[in-house]
Amino acid sequence: MHIKIALLILFAFIIGSIPFGVLIAKSKGIDLKQVGSRNIGATNVLRSLGKWAAILTLSGDILKGTAAVAIGRYFGVGTLYEGLLGFSAILGHNFSLFLRFRGGKGVATSFGVLALFSPQIALITFIIWLVIVLLTRYSSVGALVSFGLMPINMVLFDNKEKLSIALLITILIFLRHKDNIQRLIQGTERGVGERQ
Repeated sequence: MHIKIALLILFAFIIGSIPFGVLIAKSKGIDLKQVGSRNIGATNVLRSLGKWAAILTLSGDILKGTAAVAIGRYFGVGTLYEGLLGFSAILGHNFSLFLRFRGGKGVATSFGVLALFSPQIALITFIIWLVIVLLTRYSSVGALVSFGLMPINMVLFDNKEKLSIALLITILIFLRHKDNIQRLIQGTERGVGERQ
């Protein structure tokens, strides 16, 4: 059982490591790590390549998280390990095997994990994210507020058994947004869709 779980966690990490944004940008002759914010996620793709490339990137990054949880469910590993597989995929996105352990911030992949791990929390978190982004025009603020509230919402609207996974995701989101937090404090953060 432990060997199976370890192999599944490793496989989820590899799935999460697939850098869809980098691959899509490369197909257009652009090195995503050299343009815009140099982040591999959909927000930088939107700024650097436009909405259709961003939609493809976003879809791929979301599906990575969903696939990791789905694999755990298929093998019947239980709720906690489903969450750990999802978290492993987020880690893979953030520290990609294919990008020398560099990567994105994990927001889209986290949404993908939540979509299957806790659909109601995924919906609540997305609505909060969307409202905050529409009000502020900052994707980073939307992520920080929505995922900051996510563990509380998990306790209120789902299962306390899932709280440990929710906390891990929230902590990782905040750690990966430390530069954004600094730019927000300095007033230099770029808004959604704002070109370089």
